[in-house]
Amino acid sequence: MRVVKIGGRAQANPQLPTMLYDAWRASPGSLCVVHGGGDDMSAMQRALGREPVFVGGRRVTSEGDLELLRMVLSGVVNKRLVNSFLAAGIPAIGISGEDGRLIGAEIVDLKTLGFAGRPIKINVELLQSVLNAGFLPVISPVSYNATSSKGGALNVNGDDAAAAIAAAIGADELLLVADVEGVRGAEGETISNLTGEFARELIANRIAVGGMAAKIESAQAALAAGVLSVRICDLDGLVDSERGTFVTLSQSIAL
Repeated sequence: MRVVKIGGRAQANPQLPTMLYDAWRASPGSLCVVHGGGDDMSAMQRALGREPVFVGGRRVTSEGDLELLRMVLSGVVNKRLVNSFLAAGIPAIGISGEDGRLIGAEIVDLKTLGFAGRPIKINVELLQSVLNAGFLPVISPVSYNATSSKGGALNVNGDDAAAAIAAAIGADELLLVADVEGVRGAEGETISNLTGEFARELIANRIAVGGMAAKIESAQAALAAGVLSVRICDLDGLVDSERGTFVTLSQSIAL
């Protein structure tokens, strides 16, 4: 089983549907896609006169942003991707983390991040049912507030959602697809293997910042939860198993 998280900028690559079709054909019923859409969300916020704010690569989400988030991620972005995958011959079906409580989440830090959440429960039975029916799940990370008696939505970072899903379904591999080949070092080179110690150094020295720092943290969380392999790569990494940065927890590297 592979879980692939596709970032917003990678979604703009016209080769995405074809590459994903090749990946699906290689292992039908064993692939799950989680998508982001941060650029679309930021553009919509700015169009409404709101300036996006991020802390540690994660979006600060006001209560007023939640409806906008649903519209952009679970509506526009999710359906746009599903439509392009269907056109490429992939039996895609769109679903959000709210649907069937697929992703149950809790608020991380209301004061700092607002209505941003972290996953605490994945509805594995629902996800497995979609896979068993022969569909490719395409998941918006907008999640269900599992700690509120009134429910509601929470903004879960796509990388965090993908890591939690990969751990819950026992995925063999998690791919975090970005718009760069992998994690870059101080000289701009792509790092092939990233240990936990090296990752902390990159983040502490602000070589890995923003969204890339968040990706590294999500990768490490997935590994700690039992995912066998995590790779940060660009779109070509979908069909090239050696491309990108392999993330490991310690100095011992097992590929």
